[in-house]
Amino acid sequence: MSAVAMEDGSKRKRASTEQKPVKRRRSSTGDDEADDGARILAMEQGILESRKNYNDISLLLRTAEGHTEESMLATVALCRVFLRLLAQGSLTFKKPPSEKGSVVVSWLRDRLLQYKELLLLRLADEDLAVTALTLCMRIFKAEGQFLSGKEAVFPAAFLEDVLERVLVVEGGDVRRAFVEDFVEQFDDVRFYTFKTLTERMDSKQLPSGVLFDRVFSLISSLDGVPASAEDLTDFYVPQPLKKTHPVRLVSHHKRAGQHAWLSLLDMIETKEQRKRILTIMSTVIAPWFPRPELLSDFLTNSYNAGGSLSLLALSGVFYLIKERNLDYPSFYPRLYSLLDRNVLHSKHRSRFFRLLDTFLASTHLPAALVASFIKRLARLALNAPASAIAFVMPWIYNLFRRHPTCTFMIHRVIRDADMKRKILESGFDDPFLADETNPMETKAIDSCLWEMVQLQSHYQPNVATICNIVSEQFTKQSYNMEDFLDHTYASLLEAEMAKQVKKPPVVEFQIPKRIFLPHDAAAEVKDSLLVRLIDFGDGVGKA
Repeated sequence: MSAVAMEDGSKRKRASTEQKPVKRRRSSTGDDEADDGARILAMEQGILESRKNYNDISLLLRTAEGHTEESMLATVALCRVFLRLLAQGSLTFKKPPSEKGSVVVSWLRDRLLQYKELLLLRLADEDLAVTALTLCMRIFKAEGQFLSGKEAVFPAAFLEDVLERVLVVEGGDVRRAFVEDFVEQFDDVRFYTFKTLTERMDSKQLPSGVLFDRVFSLISSLDGVPASAEDLTDFYVPQPLKKTHPVRLVSHHKRAGQHAWLSLLDMIETKEQRKRILTIMSTVIAPWFPRPELLSDFLTNSYNAGGSLSLLALSGVFYLIKERNLDYPSFYPRLYSLLDRNVLHSKHRSRFFRLLDTFLASTHLPAALVASFIKRLARLALNAPASAIAFVMPWIYNLFRRHPTCTFMIHRVIRDADMKRKILESGFDDPFLADETNPMETKAIDSCLWEMVQLQSHYQPNVATICNIVSEQFTKQSYNMEDFLDHTYASLLEAEMAKQVKKPPVVEFQIPKRIFLPHDAAAEVKDSLLVRLIDFGDGVGKA
């Protein structure tokens, strides 16, 4: 009996060790989240099905004011509710009005206002700001499309509130999303953004420097200036039916951009801010101005300031000269003064020389003036980096081709016997007046380009080769300056390293056994220059 019992016991024991699938129990937290989500969806559905459930809007608002996942679910659900109610016309006063209906509409509008204030608060939360912005703009679009009950009306007041919060929030993601997803995409949003910024540029909520940086980063990306009414096709809110409405007129769009930029110019306090403006003046800012002459004072003051500001202002001044025939009597003397020892070392030099090439392109310029620019740059090239010399020489070559009168500077033959004898006895005295500020009075046309002969012995072989172009026959019509302007030490080195060497150069070098001591006489090796110049003591070397 015991054996049977043991057998049965062992069977039961083995049976108990078999693995059975274990069912996971849902955590209470997961159950609660599912219940909360289901409850919010049920309230949303009930509100949309019957007006009797409108009081649930208040419950959802109270839930949305929290800082939990449930609050975000309620916030999104409320957006869907108000979008549906706006589309149904539930927030529009009916005609003829009824007392009961007006009370309901007023109550719903108050709840919508409460919800919008909640979304504006959410914009201050860096983690939820982009989501809150999306919800704001959906409500914004539905308001403009349905709230008036008739023709679509752009809700500019709500955009002002959104923009003010977007500028104040610390994180840059929401500003980037606002610009890329809305301001750049839609003409009406851009138009009212310009108008709002013009009115709110004196906001006291931010330090002026911070406000300048944020407004600049926002509107500097808006470079798509409409050229005609056909370009105004993308509207976030349905466009007004009236063709003369400001939002449908290109002139009003440009005027709005002009006023916004002028307001930002009034906020400039530092040199760095002025540089940032000047960098994009001719490409981004000036095209927005129907009256670009309003920029003349700012640009001429910057141009006269000297240094890097003058280099950056040059493109804006040229824009005014070309587009509005700006009268600048001392333009070329001022341009000549920019050719100082720093210009060939400046990070803006390629931009400057592109413009300089344009200014000296006319064949009607006096030869004396062109000769001054040639001579001044040749003199500066003596102390310039190799990458700068690489484009100065082709540029001078092009000027010689445009102004053949200046080619006398390359090789000037002295025919007067007394003058030739004087030069042989006491040397050549260059008539060029390097300190003269007026390019018409420098006497450069009477000089010669001995500097270019010096540069033909430059240590960098590519530079030395380029400098030889003026000593050879002028067979090339002109050089494309874009091939030379962006050269750097790195690009010159890369070009040298990339050359295919057909035959390796023969290098023979003997490592000296002594550096600071003289060699033995039997070695028949010359002492190092260091030993020959400096006395290291004990009679070694001599001073």
